[in-house]
Amino acid sequence: MTGPEPSSGPVPVVERAAEAEILEAALLGGAHVLLEGPPGTGKSTLLRQVAAGRRIPFVMVEGNAELTPARLIGHFDPALVLSKGYVSEIFEDGPLLEAMRTGGLLYVEELNRIPEETLNVLLTAMSELEITVPRLGRVAAEPGFALVAAMNPFDAVGTARVSGALYDRTCRISMDYQSAEAEQQIVDLRSRVEPAWRASVVTLVRNTRTHPDIRFGSSVRGAIDITRLAVELGRLRGTSTDDWHVGLAAAKASLSGRIRLHDGCGRTPEEIVTELYVGVFGAEPGEADDPGEEATPGER
Repeated sequence: MTGPEPSSGPVPVVERAAEAEILEAALLGGAHVLLEGPPGTGKSTLLRQVAAGRRIPFVMVEGNAELTPARLIGHFDPALVLSKGYVSEIFEDGPLLEAMRTGGLLYVEELNRIPEETLNVLLTAMSELEITVPRLGRVAAEPGFALVAAMNPFDAVGTARVSGALYDRTCRISMDYQSAEAEQQIVDLRSRVEPAWRASVVTLVRNTRTHPDIRFGSSVRGAIDITRLAVELGRLRGTSTDDWHVGLAAAKASLSGRIRLHDGCGRTPEEIVTELYVGVFGAEPGEADDPGEEATPGER
């Protein structure tokens, strides 16, 4: 059931040639960029590929409520301040200053989750290509510096707050889910399994995006985890990867935490994953048999 192990090293971007071209053109033109799309659609992988192709520094920071301006910009080492005072040599650059000083790309994930005061620092750096840090002074960005932000359009946290100010300063690239064929290629890059079974796993995951009880479905990462988990679970149980029960267990573990149900659904994620699994892989073996063909007592 399993083939050669996937090769290690950088993961190529699948079915993103158009987006890569626009991103490259925007950065060459000196623009900042917003990558907007659901989780698992290759936003960070795309940017890493473009950055590697241009051989420029790449600085990544995760956007969350704890990303304060001080963490973004940097700070003076408190211990050294006592002995040396506020001198530039003891300032520890944060990701923003690191990208500005090196002329690199600052990639901010989940931009709409960062505090407003931190967003204002980013907007200033984007507009002025410089910032003024208390006790440190003015820091100007080196040529090549650009901010690329990623945002999930389905995540309502802060989207109204960032929309006007951010969209006015960026070029927006929309990234939706890839095709079924592309998602099968992505899974194959990470876990080699029998192609027909892999295609069914991808179908299962894609069906989570259209189920009426599911508000947000799973990305291709769910399919990757199903295949990896099924391979190992099959080995532990001494059965094949495509065993019906192995697949269901892998699907529940991989998808139940990734999907988000509508309020008032009244069903558990595991129940819906089971329904979707049966829809793709069929009913549990034994239950699908024709009851009329059951042998009468004494014939077995």
